[in-house]
Amino acid sequence: MLMKRPINLLMDYDNIIFDLGGVILNIDYNLTVREFSKLFSCDANIFYNKNNQLKFFSLLETGKMSAQSFRDELRNMAASTTSERFSDEQLDYAWNCMLLNYPIERLELLLKIKKLRRIFLLSNINEIHEKECLDRLNKLTSNSSFDPYFEKVYLSHRVGLRKPHKEIFELVLKENNLNPLKTVFIDDSIQHVEGARNYGIDAIHLTTSIMDYFPSEHY
Repeated sequence: MLMKRPINLLMDYDNIIFDLGGVILNIDYNLTVREFSKLFSCDANIFYNKNNQLKFFSLLETGKMSAQSFRDELRNMAASTTSERFSDEQLDYAWNCMLLNYPIERLELLLKIKKLRRIFLLSNINEIHEKECLDRLNKLTSNSSFDPYFEKVYLSHRVGLRKPHKEIFELVLKENNLNPLKTVFIDDSIQHVEGARNYGIDAIHLTTSIMDYFPSEHY
């Protein structure tokens, strides 16, 4: 019986679209949930977690709400459980708790495969997190943007669209003349993976390291 060969994205696809958090950057949503729960004296899972969130989080993520309005919305919500008035810094700290580190080998991988394939970044991200992510990237590598690693970058709060909606996948494919049959999308959230598949793009639900999909002998 013939054995199925391991997945090797460089052999199978011309175009690779990467998510950021959970794929390139390590994240832990529970850390933000825990910090909000501590601040607001309630279970923050009821308004924010990896799979579900109240509407104003999505508004921030698509650039339809400013960072300051987002903080004010959090304060209004906190007022029902605590009398404390939280500063911008306290709220930003809690919101950024989920953002961890960039393993340097992943960044080095991107630089290598960018020479071999067309690669793109597609992230549901808000302006507060973008600033924090870029600050951390700059401290680690001296790069002040994602541009050295990708042909083009799509951030939800800048384009006004978010995963898993088909419009954001359509935008990436059409703007770059990508053949969906030669394109793969990698994300750690199953709902985003299903959104890409529904649009006709092969997609991988990442549950291990991204390095597993790029054997070093192929780059």
